[in-house]
Amino acid sequence: MESLPSRDQISSYIIQSQEEEIKRIALELHEGVGQTLYSVFTGFQFLELSIEGDSLKGYIHEMSELLEKTIQEVRLLAVELHPPTLTTLGFIPALKSYIKLYTSTYGILVDFNNNGIENHLPEHQRITLFRVCQEALGNIAKYADSLHIEISASWKPDYLEVLIKDFGKGFDVEKEIQQSTGLAAMIERMKIIGGICSITSVIGEGSVIKLSLPLQSEAQE
Repeated sequence: MESLPSRDQISSYIIQSQEEEIKRIALELHEGVGQTLYSVFTGFQFLELSIEGDSLKGYIHEMSELLEKTIQEVRLLAVELHPPTLTTLGFIPALKSYIKLYTSTYGILVDFNNNGIENHLPEHQRITLFRVCQEALGNIAKYADSLHIEISASWKPDYLEVLIKDFGKGFDVEKEIQQSTGLAAMIERMKIIGGICSITSVIGEGSVIKLSLPLQSEAQE
């Protein structure tokens, strides 16, 4: 009789399925919806050049600007859902790309330091680390009231450590973990890939999120 899958295996399968769907939606937004909108945009530009009446020409120009803004928003949404660099270049380039988007969106300064040489990570670990960092940064923007964040990634021979530190108002960690689905999900996601997510905070001083992930040597992979 075959043994039933464990809770971690089920959770991992659900997360993987969700990520595949998110990846599909992001690709459709970028390659499908985005390209269609761009084709309409070029059509508006052609009309604007062809029309002589100032009133109608001004209206077409306004519509072109609105459409251009919409195209940019769709592209940013696609990147936020699933950065292409996450699959092609790795965790660090994807995180750097997201930090730029994050700063431009929320106006929060992020100092990022990458210490050591990035180890090749399996795709499910790259995705999980990125999602946990994304959740942490999103929480800071919503609740921390912090204008400055420090992030460091330290690569050791046998483990990776990521520290995310804000200088906001802080919170009661034990209480928030029990009430916040996002914080609990961060801890659970790291557990599924064999890592640890620890959260510390001091009221009035800020919070620190520490992600630790054991690494396999190339010989073990």
